[in-house]
Amino acid sequence: MLIFKGKHRRPSKAVRVATLAGVAGAAVAVPLMGATSASAASVATWDKVAQCESGGNWSINTGNGYYGGLQFSNSSWAAAGGTQYAPRADLATKSQQIAAAEKLLAIQGPGAWSCAGAGNLTSGGPAADVDTSAQTKSAPKQESAKPEAKKAPSASEDRASRSSERKSAGDGNYTVKAGDTLAKIAKAHGTDWKSVYKANKSVIGGNPNLIIPGQQLTV
Repeated sequence: MLIFKGKHRRPSKAVRVATLAGVAGAAVAVPLMGATSASAASVATWDKVAQCESGGNWSINTGNGYYGGLQFSNSSWAAAGGTQYAPRADLATKSQQIAAAEKLLAIQGPGAWSCAGAGNLTSGGPAADVDTSAQTKSAPKQESAKPEAKKAPSASEDRASRSSERKSAGDGNYTVKAGDTLAKIAKAHGTDWKSVYKANKSVIGGNPNLIIPGQQLTV
């Protein structure tokens, strides 16, 4: 398991000089170094450092007091101006973490990271080309409106539809009346409904329970 040694917490040289000047009562302001092109590294270099520090997980928070891909402590994150992006490093984007890291690099040098050697991190180099503007996760695409479910046809509409699919109204010797069923018709003619259905399947269709008044059945 990768263990960060916490060098981010080490007071920078600039901070120590400023403190001594204050104790001595010096009236000379001691400027702190800022992140410049002389104290920067490429994105590829920071990626290598992050790979060593956190396995390359820029959102990591293991509860050990160090956060994000470059394992900032909260104090080093604040000192590097990271809080302008997010309260903790793991809540900031990769680009924002790199921008803060370059400021920390200018203040403390490569020694602020125990994995500086793994990424060949040095104080010299061009600034990383990163975009620190706020980046939020893309909102989920709104699902397109589902087509309105078709209303189920009524019994009469279903019968009419099925009737239109019949090959003909038939030309048998029995005319279907309202309330008729195949079983009723078959019983009245001394036969069974299966025989009636078989003889009139081309007229009745695929559902023997659906016969329509006016059909001519052969019984």
